[in-house]
Amino acid sequence: MSSQIPPARRAWLRFKANRRGYISLWIFTILFILSLFAEVLSNDKPLLIYYQDQYYFPLFKSYPETVFGGDFETETDYHDPYITTKLKSDGNWIVYALNPYSNNTINYASQSPHPAPPSSENWLGTDDRGRDVLARLIYGFRLSVLFAFALTLIGTIVGVIAGALQGYLGGRFDLIMQRFIEVWGSMPELYLLIIFASIFNPSILLLVILLSLFGWIGLADYVRAEFLRGRNMEYVKAARALGVSNVKIMWRHLLPNGLTPVLTFLPFRISGAITALTSLDYLGLGVPPTTPSLGELLAQGKANLTSWWLSFSTFSVLVGTLILLIFIGEAVREALDSRRG
Repeated sequence: MSSQIPPARRAWLRFKANRRGYISLWIFTILFILSLFAEVLSNDKPLLIYYQDQYYFPLFKSYPETVFGGDFETETDYHDPYITTKLKSDGNWIVYALNPYSNNTINYASQSPHPAPPSSENWLGTDDRGRDVLARLIYGFRLSVLFAFALTLIGTIVGVIAGALQGYLGGRFDLIMQRFIEVWGSMPELYLLIIFASIFNPSILLLVILLSLFGWIGLADYVRAEFLRGRNMEYVKAARALGVSNVKIMWRHLLPNGLTPVLTFLPFRISGAITALTSLDYLGLGVPPTTPSLGELLAQGKANLTSWWLSFSTFSVLVGTLILLIFIGEAVREALDSRRG
């Protein structure tokens, strides 16, 4: 019966059998999907306002204060007590986000000096500038995961293409590419990041480009080894004898059999990208200062050792994310091991 099950189906069944990895995948997926709606979960702008028999959607459109009975033409501050009173009286009502703070919202009404400890207003406290820690964690988690996905995708595509060409073509091309990889991989990546960070304005795009220049090297070696082994197989020789093009042989025959190391290392590459972004932000070489980042919160925790909530909450999110990815990676590795039946 098991021989009639397709290989992909058997791998998925082996993955589901690893309950720790399967549950971790669900938890990570749910957290990531929720973070995609960070503006709905955590925002200083209300989701919906009913005022004087009309509905308003501040999340999608900016309204001047005069619309709600204020005196100024500037954008409404929905934490202003005067505006809040107007929006909640005479049959009017307002629907806030679950956490009524955005990642850059400063709580000017805090009863404690910043960084303020956790309270009913700020569930995880505020940072040294008065911004809500929970909001910055939600937005920072989303940024870290999206950055990791982008970096992993680029590195995987480049690494697979380079490794496939090396392994299949071999000969002089493989020799030249190996020497190029040795020279390119020996370049000091951190020093290059420091140099470019001093020349250009820090941004996510700049980090993705710089880290992608080196992120494909390790994966290319594994793909090269798989293609070197597979190009001498009988089915490849038969395909060549039938006149099948090299591109089709690599794409339809060798690549599916060479994806095992790619899929196995995928969760670990994602966790490595998250760690790299956090480390660079911690050192001040990552994203701009106003951008919500786990590394920036850890740096604040180091600068404010008595404000335990900064380090504890950020460390919990970072470690929890990496643990989930490690469990998923272990389950993927076991699922792709055909010897497990």
